[in-house]
Amino acid sequence: VQLQASGGGLVQPGGSLRLSCSASRTSMIIPVMAWYRQAPGKQRELVAGVTYGGTTNYADSMKGRFTISRDNAKNTVYLEMNSLKPEDTAVYYCNAVLRGIYYWGQGTQVTVSS
Repeated sequence: VQLQASGGGLVQPGGSLRLSCSASRTSMIIPVMAWYRQAPGKQRELVAGVTYGGTTNYADSMKGRFTISRDNAKNTVYLEMNSLKPEDTAVYYCNAVLRGIYYWGQGTQVTVSS
């Protein structure tokens, strides 16, 4: 499975960004797709995940601000981020779990700054 993420960038506090991640090189159903993030000097943390059936879960600090969704036909997962804060600055990684194996995208930088 190969994951290609896009959509990061620089945004002002209170702004919005939409991340996308497409999975390729597999014809199998990916049960879970997710977004993680890693800020400088911190451990990688789960942002949100979504199952093939559409069940979602979020880290507490992202609830109400971030929305994860997926298009199964395109094997693509999205992360809509609103009301961004400086503490949301991090490298965001796309993740797919298939047969117990975790696959990672290359990461996309999100910087929230005025």
